[in-house]
Amino acid sequence: MYIDLSKEELGALKTVLEKEYETFKSKGLKLDMSRGKPCNEQLALSDSMLNMDLGDYKSESGFDCRNYGLPDGIDEAKRIFADMLDVGTDELILGGNASLSLIYDIVTWAKCFGVSEKDEPWNAQTKVLCPVPGYDRHFTILEKFGIEMLCIPLSRSGPDMNLVEKLTAEDENVKGIICVPMYSNPDGFTYSDETVRRLSAMKTAAEDFRIFWDNAYCVHHLCDTPDTLLNITSECKKAGNPDRAYVFASTSKITFAGGGICALASSAANINYIRKQISVQTICFDKLNQLRHVKFFGNFAGITEHMKKHRKIIEPKFNLVCGILERELAPHGLGDWNKPRGGYFISFNGLNNTAKRVVALCREAGVVLTGAGATFPYGKDPDDKNIRIAPTFPPENELKSAMEIFCASVRLASAEALLA
Repeated sequence: MYIDLSKEELGALKTVLEKEYETFKSKGLKLDMSRGKPCNEQLALSDSMLNMDLGDYKSESGFDCRNYGLPDGIDEAKRIFADMLDVGTDELILGGNASLSLIYDIVTWAKCFGVSEKDEPWNAQTKVLCPVPGYDRHFTILEKFGIEMLCIPLSRSGPDMNLVEKLTAEDENVKGIICVPMYSNPDGFTYSDETVRRLSAMKTAAEDFRIFWDNAYCVHHLCDTPDTLLNITSECKKAGNPDRAYVFASTSKITFAGGGICALASSAANINYIRKQISVQTICFDKLNQLRHVKFFGNFAGITEHMKKHRKIIEPKFNLVCGILERELAPHGLGDWNKPRGGYFISFNGLNNTAKRVVALCREAGVVLTGAGATFPYGKDPDDKNIRIAPTFPPENELKSAMEIFCASVRLASAEALLA
């Protein structure tokens, strides 16, 4: 264990580790692991969609998908997402290619018009709860609108609900919580049934409190016994808060990144209000893409089978990363991580005050990682220890090289920190 070594022993070790690191650096590698992108093999799984015969371009209702109209989306595509999210088709609307765009839109409307006809726009004192570590893109949206972000510690069962309940009950300016509840980004945790029920039923000082439930990885399983997530829309109804949750999903990491379909599920009242906002913004979304997806998958069972092909490609990469971490770092007591059962990331926690140094060392050696601090609001990890690892995109041989450099950088940064 590094922590048990004397200053003299650490000094000698640091010299050895510096030479090891320079050896890796001299290889001149150029590897990018900064984002959770599908690899080429994953994208190729859907290539047949690109030359698919769409027949007469008509939906099952006879509507010509080449034309304007049907702003909610075609019925057969809505049914696929309704089955995915376990909601009624009247509680769902389809959007463009990215659920992140819908999240941005709803925050925009909340700030400009309120979250319903009866609610005032969110004011300059608005605060949103952010379980951490979390998704950097969520934080970027909130920061763009000047919304104060309050960090909530995240555990395997979800956010610290005692703190969540306290803050929402005491402060009417706490207007929401934003999270990835299943295979969370980056930890890979899935919220417990108790957490979902407490979020759905808790008392809030703000009547217009909303839960932004970004269920991006609801079908991205990496094991034979996948996690399950309690249906928050149903729980909110049971608790008498039917309008509380917005649930987001998309096919962006199922078919084509940037070329999928996104969906928003919520109460019928919320959907009607959102439909009014969208009608000002656009006449309709890409129904040809919706039709293409329907013909490719058929139904939700088709997506389930398709995701087994994704798992076959990326599960070995997750196993590779966790195996190298276990071999190279665990014996030295350097960090902890969770082997996720689904999702797209592995969250690594090193020693305090080492994450920025590790990311910098990796970059110098040709491996680009997500920036240190990105998994916290304002890019500020108070302990400077969390790093998000994205295993999906690189080929396995490059991933192996990248992780060897990563571990060498962790060892060197840890020795430096302990000496300091």
